[in-house]
Amino acid sequence: MQVHANEGGVTQTRGGIYWIILPAGYLGSSFWGMIFILASTNLLTTRIAAGCFILALVIVLFVADNWFLRWLCIGFVVFIAVVWVIQEFTSFHILKYVILFIGVMNSLFSVYDIYDDLISRRVHSSDAEKFAEICPCPCNGFAWGVIWGFISFIFLCASIYLGLVILS
Repeated sequence: MQVHANEGGVTQTRGGIYWIILPAGYLGSSFWGMIFILASTNLLTTRIAAGCFILALVIVLFVADNWFLRWLCIGFVVFIAVVWVIQEFTSFHILKYVILFIGVMNSLFSVYDIYDDLISRRVHSSDAEKFAEICPCPCNGFAWGVIWGFISFIFLCASIYLGLVILS
């Protein structure tokens, strides 16, 4: 897995189910954004989300192929840890706002990235174009971009709605 400074990245796999792998980057980001938004509604779930996030970053730190991704992981681990310590030793519950921010930004960027990569400009090597090649339906990459964008937007709206319901 590689993450580049220009917001792009590459993941190479051997085998697997391409129906799941190809949309996983876009829809997975939106899904995890939804999980983080919902986790920010409760102090315990906020701590669980922060702990899982730190654990995932530590795992990525050891499997990362480039130093940009490693430094990004280290920075986020330190940031989340500092915020968590501040929360535990003060009465200000800042960690839930950080987790909420991460969730909202994941979801919003997923919608934007789908629009930017798959709808507004046509790249023949995009995940949506590759998905269209293996899909038996008559959809092209643009259509899959619209479908994935709609699903991502539904995740965002559902998480906001459910978060408000949980908080009320």
